[in-house]
Amino acid sequence: MLFEGLLTLTVTSGSNYSLTPLEKGGLGCGIHLFFNRENPDIMAFSLAIIIILGLGADYLFRCMRLPGLVGMLITGVVVGPYLLNIMSPEMMGVSGDFRKIALVVILLRAGFELRRDTLNQVGRAALIMSAVPAVFEIAGVVLVAPKLLHITSLEALILGSILAAVSPAVVVPLMIDFMDNGRGNKKGIPTLILGASSVDDVFVIVLFTVFLGMYGGGDANLLVRLSAIPVSIVLGVVVGLIPGYFLLRLFQKYDWRPPKRTLVVLGVAIILTWLEEICKRWVPIASLLGVMAIGYIILEKCEPIAHIISQKLKKLWVFAELLLFVLVGAQVNIHVAWKAGIAGAIVVFVGLLFRSVGTYLSLMGTSLDWKERLFCVVAYIPKATVQAAIGAVPLAAGVASGDLILAVAVLSILLTAPLGAIGIKVLGERILDHGEHSVYRFKDLREKLGLPHVGQRVRNKQSGTLWKVIEEKEEWLDGPQPMPAIFLRYWGEHTGEGPGTGRTLSHKYNPKDLSFQEYWEVLYD
Repeated sequence: MLFEGLLTLTVTSGSNYSLTPLEKGGLGCGIHLFFNRENPDIMAFSLAIIIILGLGADYLFRCMRLPGLVGMLITGVVVGPYLLNIMSPEMMGVSGDFRKIALVVILLRAGFELRRDTLNQVGRAALIMSAVPAVFEIAGVVLVAPKLLHITSLEALILGSILAAVSPAVVVPLMIDFMDNGRGNKKGIPTLILGASSVDDVFVIVLFTVFLGMYGGGDANLLVRLSAIPVSIVLGVVVGLIPGYFLLRLFQKYDWRPPKRTLVVLGVAIILTWLEEICKRWVPIASLLGVMAIGYIILEKCEPIAHIISQKLKKLWVFAELLLFVLVGAQVNIHVAWKAGIAGAIVVFVGLLFRSVGTYLSLMGTSLDWKERLFCVVAYIPKATVQAAIGAVPLAAGVASGDLILAVAVLSILLTAPLGAIGIKVLGERILDHGEHSVYRFKDLREKLGLPHVGQRVRNKQSGTLWKVIEEKEEWLDGPQPMPAIFLRYWGEHTGEGPGTGRTLSHKYNPKDLSFQEYWEVLYD
């Protein structure tokens, strides 16, 4: 994922498994001929296919109480170049860029959910989980792969480092859904998995470059390469905190509309991923951690602005989610995966078994009970993004068993992405607590009453006058059953020359108070 742009290019240019249509007849061949004609709307047609079929699959799987992203992944596999070949070559050519932008959107959302107290609570466990489970999985693959797949120990190390990366594309959206619903907040379990999975990818990809360098006989000093891990993490966080702070000061000084703020944040986050590609020759930067750091610093310094941007990102994610999962599915070549056979499946599952042991041991000494640890074990199963990005790199680099490594990598996506996503949803709903004083109950209250944030404008239904929200507070009301409440202060734009002058109104809204909808109407941008 960290080198996704470069590695995706390598897949299409250096691999024997380039994006080609079905060679003999059938619907796929006919559609391919359609795309070969001079048709200026083929990209638009592919986008329409992603939207219509992706949303349909999402709805169907949600009706079956399964994660909608599984349906989107399957849709991508079916309409991709290896089955029906409905996706245009032009769309597949820019697939890597679209997937990166979609991943940036969801990681920004994750950043706007990270609170300092929760990070302090899970920090140590997250660091351990970012390395130990991956090491265990690599060890399990090295133990069985040479015998079952007839490859060398070094090739098994390369394979293990590819398989050992957890997929943030699958894990992060599910964790954010739990956070939105207040599940697991008491012990910070979703935040723990968010942080650990992000650093896990940094750690695993560095190991992959070390082992691949050892195979080529180049300079692969283990200590030097491993030192790049903490360097990239620190630099990634720093390059996110600095622009995040300046963006916050910019938003506080100028009263921009929420959509403009959100687009500026998204643009800066995308630039961070570009900066990583530019600087990787000289210094490693974990840019995706920087993306999350942007949201974290804005939330830490000004929660109202963070909430507004987060809500806009939530709406943007509806489309980004379709692009991400359908295009990830379209990268999966089931014909290649078939070549891995039963032996490849055994290697994948043995690696997962070792990984599960490593994950469980990583959580020893924490406040999590055995059920919550089991949930974390399952949450660390899905694989997709990294395997799709680097699976074919060994083949392009001349590794003797590169074709077999690619086949097992693709097979791991097919086996673990759907099963892991379903397992996370099922176990999360049964195991994760709701938390009596969960801060996310304020989100439920805000959505239930349709309350605005600081900076938004509202219209008084009785007088027709315009007011602006200039202050908000979240607090718990005392009583036999503590109740969340949101305090809002309004400034009448018509009553003074500027903010701070003229008349203000204030009210404290709770779940039993339905007066906002009776007296006010939010003016959306």
